[in-house]
Amino acid sequence: QVHLVESGGGLVQPGGSLRLSCVASTDAFTSYNLGWLRQAPGKEREFVAAISYDGVNTYYADSVKGRFTISRDNAKNTVYMQMNDLKPEDTAVYYCAADSNSAYVMQGLSDYWGQGTLVTVSS
Repeated sequence: QVHLVESGGGLVQPGGSLRLSCVASTDAFTSYNLGWLRQAPGKEREFVAAISYDGVNTYYADSVKGRFTISRDNAKNTVYMQMNDLKPEDTAVYYCAADSNSAYVMQGLSDYWGQGTLVTVSS
């Protein structure tokens, strides 16, 4: 069982930045691929970014490439997502996800999910 807790959401103006964090309670953190998905009001949940268990490989949705960066600190059981040049269309609840299968993370089929953190981009 993996318990995930996100933090770092909030209100930011267009063009601003936020860093999301997700702490995992597990002794097997390095066994899991991790990712961020988001769900905007009235829309389906969508993939944003993912990182492999060893941090070597990262994956991004086209809509965030060049603006968002996912990273992980295995010593702290934490995955981060630095979000720069935020746009109103980035407004959503952001969820952290973990799974031993990286494809499941990207497809929104992870075994483990956090409760979500709200990001609002508005002037």
